[in-house]
Amino acid sequence: MKFSLFRDYGAQNSKPVFDAFADSLVSSGHMVVDNSYDCDVGVIWSVLFNGRMAPNKKVWDDFHAHNKKIIVLEVGGLIRGTTWKVAVGGINREAYFGPKGNDNSRANKLGLELKPWTNNGDSIVIVGQHERSHQWRNNPNMSSWVSEQIRKIREHTDKDIIWRPHPRFPVNSLEEDFKNVYRQNPVQVQDTYDDFDFDCKGAYAVVNHSSNPATHSVIEGVPVFVSEASLAYDVGNPNYNTINDPIRPDRTQWLNDIAHTEWTLEEIAGGEPLKHLTSVL
Repeated sequence: MKFSLFRDYGAQNSKPVFDAFADSLVSSGHMVVDNSYDCDVGVIWSVLFNGRMAPNKKVWDDFHAHNKKIIVLEVGGLIRGTTWKVAVGGINREAYFGPKGNDNSRANKLGLELKPWTNNGDSIVIVGQHERSHQWRNNPNMSSWVSEQIRKIREHTDKDIIWRPHPRFPVNSLEEDFKNVYRQNPVQVQDTYDDFDFDCKGAYAVVNHSSNPATHSVIEGVPVFVSEASLAYDVGNPNYNTINDPIRPDRTQWLNDIAHTEWTLEEIAGGEPLKHLTSVL
């Protein structure tokens, strides 16, 4: 097969990931070209069509219009800066990462360990996303969405709410319109490219549409309220009817499968994620 890597539209930290994936393609006997629409499968960085990645929107639309597959590479959330997402058609539950029903060998290899579900906590944390991401395409603007979540939560509980915006998409002052709602601005972790200080310890629950904080929270044992697009949906709560007694299901198989959504550079270069995706290409 002929794969086209749209390297020019990747984030600044994307080069080693593109290079590793290209190595896996060549080793598997595939043809690799750069920035060309004349191919069987496209490979892009992220579905955040903003800034230097904005041209990926045209690539995404063109490939879908011609019924061609797109593989998306993206920053991971399991071991940020070490593991990277590789999937067909996106980066969340809408995408295909490979077969499910995996054993625990890879979760153990990555050192992933489930902490017991919590049943306390002082506040509900709402974590925002970037409006210009394809993940957000069917939602209202962020301010409206957050305000709606706050109003729905208030139908069931008066717990404190912490509103944490996406680090690159702040929403100004909406917390001032509500009682006992407080802003928590993300702080970049020192000496990292794009890692921020999200810590759900002490949270009663986390609310998130479909991004990495929900996965992180489930591993930490904090109940989550998410959309069907979230990778945490299968172990999360779909609405606020359970906010006073959140669903806390068994997460064992979920963790085993989540461990197969992200890969190290060495594993990517060695063809591990490609092997999991080949059946749908």
